[in-house]
Amino acid sequence: MATQSHSLSYAGCNFLRQRLVLSTLSGRPVKIRRIRARDDNPGLRDFEASFIRLLDKITNGSRIEINQTGTTLYYQPGLLYGGSVEHDCSVLRSIGYYLESLLCLAPFMKHPLRIVLRGVTNDQVDPSVDVLKATALPLLKQFGIDGESFELKVVRRGMPPGGGGEVFFSCPVRKVLKPVQLTDPGKIKRIRGIAYSVRVSPQMANRIVDSARSILNKFIPDIYIYTDHMKGVSSGKSPGFGLSLVAETTTGAFLSAELASSPQGQGAAVLPEDLGQNCAKLLLEEIYRLKGLSSLYLSVYLFSDTRHLCGTFLESPGEALPCLKQQNSHGSPVK
Repeated sequence: MATQSHSLSYAGCNFLRQRLVLSTLSGRPVKIRRIRARDDNPGLRDFEASFIRLLDKITNGSRIEINQTGTTLYYQPGLLYGGSVEHDCSVLRSIGYYLESLLCLAPFMKHPLRIVLRGVTNDQVDPSVDVLKATALPLLKQFGIDGESFELKVVRRGMPPGGGGEVFFSCPVRKVLKPVQLTDPGKIKRIRGIAYSVRVSPQMANRIVDSARSILNKFIPDIYIYTDHMKGVSSGKSPGFGLSLVAETTTGAFLSAELASSPQGQGAAVLPEDLGQNCAKLLLEEIYRLKGLSSLYLSVYLFSDTRHLCGTFLESPGEALPCLKQQNSHGSPVK
């Protein structure tokens, strides 16, 4: 059994998810010290504790130790077990915060993963379930992760601060990923999107679609934006609306942009027209920056024998590369 003296040591709360996910995949224990030690409210946050509980649910034999102040965490990963799991996510972060890590871990479980996540489906911080479904799943299919059991479905939509959303995710087991060469970004061939609204007028989604198309129609004709208005129990506990846009290239790369309204009682009110136009402009900016694949899914690619071209690092995985080099125990080159 590994001891704490043989574990990898880190300091600070940055890249907590990446460190724990890489530890789980490599089987190497980690010890993280000084987690917000100088903060007025030191230690792990509720959403981070919820993420650790999720890792404990999908593994068998994990050893987790947290000191009284929550500033030191020791994690010795167990076997990735999978199976049927239910988890209530913290409403401080969206379900996408947890789902990003599950997408990296799910193919390597002992049993196919079938999990129900409850909480916030769309917010202003993390990738929404809609974006992950439209971008991450097609990319993972290129690695051979496919089949009828590979599914991501929004059962209920929940907006902050109340949440109330529910998502179902299932993934088959794939011990080995197919190598893929994705070095040519290609040209944009279509744009798809979804405008959603809950506990507000259904007309909100239509106004978002019209304003977004007023900008995107100038560049490409193949545009289709769906509207999704959920009612009753399926609409969660808080009102809100938003837009998710995804552009697909001729070589199978995906670029995304999304915006959501401010949580009820927080921030300035946003008009549907402004939200639609701003989201369309964000997608155009992402296309302008296009040099290859989004850095959002870098961790998935680096754990496979894959050649790929990355765009400008706008996300945290670029800074997490040293952590991946330390924990990469199977010998594949990381350059």
